[in-house]
Amino acid sequence: MASNTITFDPDSGVPYGANLTIYGGTDFTQTFNVKDTSNSAFNLTSYSGSAKLSKSIGIGASTGSGNYTTFSVSITSALGGKLKISLTDTQTKSLDQGRYMYDVLVTIGSTTYPLVNGNVYVYNTVTQRS
Repeated sequence: MASNTITFDPDSGVPYGANLTIYGGTDFTQTFNVKDTSNSAFNLTSYSGSAKLSKSIGIGASTGSGNYTTFSVSITSALGGKLKISLTDTQTKSLDQGRYMYDVLVTIGSTTYPLVNGNVYVYNTVTQRS
């Protein structure tokens, strides 16, 4: 299981940038160790998360309903600032090889903040493809 340490400043409105790699046909898990601007664990108590992956979000791209994959998101340690995103092997098997974009949002009350975003490169494995 991979992990990234990221800094989250809700007042800035700017997500942390982190690129990821997914191997098609395998389970994918990424843990984000979320720190505040003082480098202490960010308290994620009362926050919820959501995350999506899309092949393309550029101008002229066919974006919209159904053109993305939704990650499972869980806060594994609210006081420790740990948030996990994951995809099953079935989900990653259905992804075409190539570059994708993703983002993770966190919500508290009625306010949603961008937490992290970046590129994802998907590699298809030979033995898992059918």
